[in-house]
Amino acid sequence: MAVDDKHISYRIYLVAVFIFLMAIAIVVKLTNIQWVEGDYYRQLAKQRTVRNFVIPANKGNIYSADGSLLATSIPNYEIRFDAKAPKTETFEKYVKPLSDSLATVLDKPSSFFQKELRKARENKNRYYLIARNLSYTEYVKIKGFPLFSLGAFKGGIIVEQETVRKHPIGKIAERTIGYDRIDPETGVEVGKGIEWAFKSYLNGKDGKILKQKIAKGQWKPIRDVNEVDPIDGYDVISTIDVFIQDIAHHALLKQLEDYEADHGCVVVMETETGYIKAISNLGRAEDGSYYETTNYAVAESHEPGSTFKLVDLMAILEDKVADTSTVYDSHGGEIRYYGRAVRDSHKGGYGKVSLARGFELSSNTVMVQAVYENYKNNPSKFVNHINDLGLNKPLGLHFKGEGRPYIPQPGDKHWSGTTLPWMAFGYNVSVTPMQTLTLYNAVANNGVMVKPQFVSEIKEWNKTIKKFDTEIMNPKVCSPETLKKVKAVLANVVKKGTGSKLYSKDFSMAGKTGTAMVNYGNAGREGMYYASSFAGYFPADHPKYSCIVVVHKPNTAKNNYYGADVAGPVFKRIAQKIFTDAPSTNKIKQLDSKIAKQESSYDKYTVEANKKMNQIPNLKGMPGMDAVALLENLGLKVKVSGFGKVKKQSIQAGESINKNTTIVLELS
Repeated sequence: MAVDDKHISYRIYLVAVFIFLMAIAIVVKLTNIQWVEGDYYRQLAKQRTVRNFVIPANKGNIYSADGSLLATSIPNYEIRFDAKAPKTETFEKYVKPLSDSLATVLDKPSSFFQKELRKARENKNRYYLIARNLSYTEYVKIKGFPLFSLGAFKGGIIVEQETVRKHPIGKIAERTIGYDRIDPETGVEVGKGIEWAFKSYLNGKDGKILKQKIAKGQWKPIRDVNEVDPIDGYDVISTIDVFIQDIAHHALLKQLEDYEADHGCVVVMETETGYIKAISNLGRAEDGSYYETTNYAVAESHEPGSTFKLVDLMAILEDKVADTSTVYDSHGGEIRYYGRAVRDSHKGGYGKVSLARGFELSSNTVMVQAVYENYKNNPSKFVNHINDLGLNKPLGLHFKGEGRPYIPQPGDKHWSGTTLPWMAFGYNVSVTPMQTLTLYNAVANNGVMVKPQFVSEIKEWNKTIKKFDTEIMNPKVCSPETLKKVKAVLANVVKKGTGSKLYSKDFSMAGKTGTAMVNYGNAGREGMYYASSFAGYFPADHPKYSCIVVVHKPNTAKNNYYGADVAGPVFKRIAQKIFTDAPSTNKIKQLDSKIAKQESSYDKYTVEANKKMNQIPNLKGMPGMDAVALLENLGLKVKVSGFGKVKKQSIQAGESINKNTTIVLELS
């Protein structure tokens, strides 16, 4: 019996020791949680109930050169109601006044809102939807209604905001304006065009707001003020002229539709500055309609065809190996190099003609002979001219996705006996339309090659943050003598050459037609099609604008695919409309008078405001930008909704001015 008692005692001791050790372990763990890991767990609990949410900053606007809005951010607001937040006596006191007020804005009877709000209260709904897609003005108004004016905790108002990007002029130049957004599938930021290239200026800095979790997936702001206020982005002033853009877009669209082409592009550049005044890139959808797709003018590098012959002429004249008067025999319209034929588009050729005339008629046989005979023993000399013109490398535009040119270099593994002659009529090389335009613009600009630019300025309202001045890429692409001869020949292309159908006695144009067989070198010519182009400038004597038009894959059943017939009319229509529809001298005077009146009107506002420095002026009907400048000069903060002229103002005229007060303008 004693032995059994002894064993029982051991067991009791072991159990006691075990319990004691467990107690110590629990105490140690609790101490560790409380003092060592306490901050971590407290933070984890807080994160699960209280969290900072990002408030996206309002993106800056993108404006055209003439002040039209191309892209703007419109804030959209959603208002919900935490029905548990107000006390019973507060809810009963304000439910009818709130319903009456909501009825005036949301176009539903007061009885509807009373019923819904009471139902939400009964169901303890903490996230009842009041309204969505509200403007800033509507949001401010509703926020001030009975009950809601008490704030999030006492009044139960929950406000959600999102920013929507709008293009007021529609789809025109949409691809160049571009976008900057988060891919919903990958979560990666993606974008194109001006929106993407200048996002560091446009996007601003996001703010933060603290929210508390009220239900699964539902959060409401803890207080009415933000933890960090968002900072709005700067405005970008593009070089696009809406008037010219509209002309170019519709001229290209008409031709694409007439020829049932696959896609095409047109670019209009201001000669002296390099500012892109219009750019349209249209591709054909399955239903036959056209819309802005790829930025073909910037991204698509392909064999240019005869527009490349300008390089031939400039090299030959610069090296003085031949002159415009040098005569070449077109050999019945066909010559052969290493067993391969170079043919003229005109059957039978052109007989014996000068180099200048061969260029004007776009004779392949003449231009190839001129290049091959003078550079076959030293092809590097010819290729170096191309390299010096910058055609062997990208332009270095702000946009991502710029197409890469291809210029064969002597000694490359792909260089062969036919490379040099084929380069002479625009094959075995690859350049983008924007590169070709930059070269033609240099000729128009008295030999000064300037870089194409899409943005002229970054602004914060009326304050300039950064200017993008004209960038000279090459101050002298050729000698004055060469330039004079080249200009004369380009003008004759339109007067009496392949572009003679474009000639008009009313205004002068100069340029070069081009017709290329894309994918010509593919085995069996698989996928081969025609690309028709025209590059040039106008007026011919004192160029104001340069322009390139490229139309890919016109329907050959139409029996025409030449540059003069397919691309040329787009060029002519643009030049005609710019000079016939643009303000004449009298119209300019009338416009100046109108502007003067507007300035006088603005001065009147300023004078009146200065007379009543302590009162809000009446801004209705005033241009938005002018109204903003005026109010900021009076020491007020301004928020704008919409675009155009002032339709409504949140602080009425005649009310006292309190410095740093925010006034909201709704523009029409």
